[in-house]
Amino acid sequence: MKVIIAMDSFKGNMSAREACERVRDGILSVRPNTNIVLKPMADGGEGTAEALMTARNGEWVEETVTGPLPERSVKAGYVWFPDDQSALIEMAEASGITLIDRSELNPLKATTFGTGELMQAALRRGARHLILAVGGSATVDGGVGAAMALGWEFLDETGRSIGLGGEALERMVSIRPPARTIDIPVEVLCDVDNPLTGEHGAAAVFGPQKGATPEMVEQLDHGLKRLAETVRKQLGLEIDAVPGAGAAGGLSAGALAFCNAKLVPGIDTVMTAGGLEGQLTDADWVISGEGRFDSQSLRGKVVSGIVRLAKKSGVKVGVIAGSVRVSEEECRAQGLEFAWPTAPAETPMEVALLTAKEDLQDTGRRFAVEWL
Repeated sequence: MKVIIAMDSFKGNMSAREACERVRDGILSVRPNTNIVLKPMADGGEGTAEALMTARNGEWVEETVTGPLPERSVKAGYVWFPDDQSALIEMAEASGITLIDRSELNPLKATTFGTGELMQAALRRGARHLILAVGGSATVDGGVGAAMALGWEFLDETGRSIGLGGEALERMVSIRPPARTIDIPVEVLCDVDNPLTGEHGAAAVFGPQKGATPEMVEQLDHGLKRLAETVRKQLGLEIDAVPGAGAAGGLSAGALAFCNAKLVPGIDTVMTAGGLEGQLTDADWVISGEGRFDSQSLRGKVVSGIVRLAKKSGVKVGVIAGSVRVSEEECRAQGLEFAWPTAPAETPMEVALLTAKEDLQDTGRRFAVEWL
């Protein structure tokens, strides 16, 4: 019996690799002769750097850059792939929501400038291809901060810089490109299809989880519309309605406008780099999962990609997650054999987080008992 374990991270609790190892240990405690292959997964969000660094033997390059709050610096880094001189920048390293206390979250002030500094560092090293993993941000600045770090200028009606943060976007009147723009391929690993503005846009959908009040959401959306309008008038590019442009507070839109980037599904990139399809040819099962398995999980995230690939090989798929918010009927319709939570639905979050690692291992043991 061959089982592939392809877990995403349990955000803030376990990395994808540790989640895979916990499920593996549970299975082997019951069925020690099982052939198990670990394939840590990510979809372009938190954990993508680790997953691709492992899959492609990358090197970690540390840098000190501007954090999500511009007055603070953070130790961050990027992954360097010597084989093709490409670099992966995970924006959560420099501009991530986990880098600041929840009480300090403020997308009016937060900036992607540090992410741009990481991109600049990779370019100085000689990168021939940049990959941006854009999940987990604290920002709603349309990627303007990152563009500033790359030499772009964004000016108000007096000809002065608009400054950093989401609140600055409303002041934008003109854009001045640097003497030399990025002329290498840039790919954005994106796991959502939200546009830049409107009711499904970056501010409305993702702003509240980054600390935005309803008034802030309105202000941020207005600023993003100003950004899209200015880009359209001065650069001749339409970025507002592009599916995925709203990812990471609009960093995807900024990458389209200022780096000539291409948006690609994050999970597909990770699955390809990890050679998952080849491993599926003689597998019996794939076990995947994440901290919270809900309807979004079936739209461009890790589990959706696993299911799509496994169907081609006729491999059975099961999901183990911290919580499951998808009905049994929907799971069956998607081709899942099961979707199990590691803790009962009524378990308080603080308790579930404390026991998550042991519960995940126990659920791996349950899978071995019931299915292997």
